[in-house]
Amino acid sequence: MKITAISAPLALVLFIGLFTPFMGTSLAQSPPAAVRVRGTVVNVTPNTLTVKDRSGEVVELLLSDKLTVNEVFAIALADIKPGSYIGTAAMPQADGTQRAIAVSVFPESARGTGEGHRPFDLLPQSTMTNGSVVSVAGITDGSTGRTLQLKYKDGDKTIVIPADAPIVSSRPADLTLLVPGASVSLFAQAVDGKPTVLRINAGRNGFVLPY
Repeated sequence: MKITAISAPLALVLFIGLFTPFMGTSLAQSPPAAVRVRGTVVNVTPNTLTVKDRSGEVVELLLSDKLTVNEVFAIALADIKPGSYIGTAAMPQADGTQRAIAVSVFPESARGTGEGHRPFDLLPQSTMTNGSVVSVAGITDGSTGRTLQLKYKDGDKTIVIPADAPIVSSRPADLTLLVPGASVSLFAQAVDGKPTVLRINAGRNGFVLPY
């Protein structure tokens, strides 16, 4: 792994997340943690990917021979229907609802992925909720957004989606999507002691991933 500034926060996160399993006997019993990196592609070779993180740090990671690449693309708010399986990054509101930052509509093959409600690392106090849409209604303040009732295995949430919130879906892609300047969100993990990209989402033709 090559990092432009060893003292940078991203370097510390990668070091802790990827290498703590090798620091002691007790820690070695746990599998290496996966670390998320968001940013833009700087360079790609058949075996490595260099990414500029959203903080400005640059990292070089190996590409797994089992790498999964998905293209993230925009869809319409109206494409969210009752029964859709979605994931939404959101901010908790005083009234108990979740105000969506962005929404991902999963393909049917990914139904059940990450189901539940939990903290999310996009913004301070942000959350992620994955579940099935029970109902869709207009927002009562007269905006063109929507309110969703989202059900997951341990509960439910009311999700308020502003009209300007990005709505996206994804589909399988390949390494040709990874070009300099492409927006990416990836998960890296230590494989045989080396920081390696296992899964990556990317935008095409300048499309910027919302998270």
